[in-house]
Amino acid sequence: MFEVYSLTGMAAHLIILLLFSVLKGVHSITTVSKVSVKAGKSISIPCLYESQYKNHVKYLCEGYYWTSCRYAVKTNKPDPSGKYLISDDKKQNIFTVTINQLTNENTDYWCVVEINKGEDYPQYFHLSVTRGTPSLYVDHQRITGYIGESITIRCNHSNSGEMKWCRLGRNCVTGSSGSTDGTTVTAHMSDPNVFTVTMSGLRSKDSGWYWCAKADIQIPVYLTVTENTTTTPTTATTTSTTISTTIHTVAENGTMEQGKTSTIGENKHRASFDPRILVIPLSVLIWIVIVVLLIWFILRHKQSKADSSVTPTAEEEIIYCDVRPKKRSLAKVDKEVTYSEVRLYEKGKFI
Repeated sequence: MFEVYSLTGMAAHLIILLLFSVLKGVHSITTVSKVSVKAGKSISIPCLYESQYKNHVKYLCEGYYWTSCRYAVKTNKPDPSGKYLISDDKKQNIFTVTINQLTNENTDYWCVVEINKGEDYPQYFHLSVTRGTPSLYVDHQRITGYIGESITIRCNHSNSGEMKWCRLGRNCVTGSSGSTDGTTVTAHMSDPNVFTVTMSGLRSKDSGWYWCAKADIQIPVYLTVTENTTTTPTTATTTSTTISTTIHTVAENGTMEQGKTSTIGENKHRASFDPRILVIPLSVLIWIVIVVLLIWFILRHKQSKADSSVTPTAEEEIIYCDVRPKKRSLAKVDKEVTYSEVRLYEKGKFI
C-alpha cells in the first residue's frame, strides 16, 4: 500500500512539472536537478531566470510538493536564523540560494520567481543528504581563475555513468574535449574516481556557474575570472619554480620535507631583497651627522667669542725710560746701573 502511495505521489509530482512546462512553453528557471551532499555541510544552488524577471522577488520554497511547500527565504525577506541565504545577480540573471547545516530533512526544494497577480514560476531540485562521502563532489565550490591562464577542476565521483561539464543555461562538454562559449575545455580521467576538467585561455566573461555531472547527479561550481595582480621579481623566478617542484614532490610522495621547505623559503626571501629599504636608515644617519656638526660649529663659535672678550679693550702703551746716574766724584764706579719704569698709557694719560 505504501509503495502504491509513493508511486502515485511521484506521478502527481511529475504531472505538475509537465504542466508547468507545457503552459509556459519553456523553462522560466534553470537549475540543477539532483545534488549529493554530506550531512552537516553547506551547499549553494544557482537558479537562472529569464531577463524579464530581473526586478521580481525570488525565493526558495521547501517541500516535495509545490502546492504545499513553505517559504524558506526570499530576496526581500532574509532568514533571521541564518539557515538559508539568498542573493540575486541581476547582471547574469541568476539568484543563488545557500543551505547551511544540512540534515536528512533538507532534501526537496524549489527555486521560485514571484509573479505579481499571477502564478509563481518554480523549478524543483533534490538534495541527496548522506552521512558518508557524497557520490559526486568538488574540493571547493567557488574557485578563482586568471585572464589568459588555465584552471583545473577535479570532480570526485563514486558512481558510474556519463561525465559532463556544463555551464548553467549553456551547452555541456562530453568526452575529452570541447568548448563553452568559445573557451577550450579538455577533460580526462586522472584516476578511476576523479574526472579532471581544464579550461584554457580564460576570459572575464567566463565568470559564472558551471557544474560537473555524473549520470543524474550534479555539483555546482562558481568560477570567478579576474586579472592576475600578483607580481614576482625576476630574481626570484628560479626559487619559485623550485618551491612548486618541492610541493609537487611532497604531494606525490605523501611526505613532508620540512627542513628543505624552510631553506627554500629563506632563499626566496634573500632573492627578493629590495635595497630601497636602506634609504630611510641612511637618510636618518646623514641627518644626525649634519645636526651634530651644526651643534659643534655653534659651540666652537661661542667659545671663540668668549675668549676674545677677555682681551682689554683699552689701548695700553708701554713706555720705557732709560735712567742714567750722573757721574759723581766717587772714588770709583764699578758698573753702570740702568733703571726703568713701566707705566700704562690709557685714554691720553699715564696711569
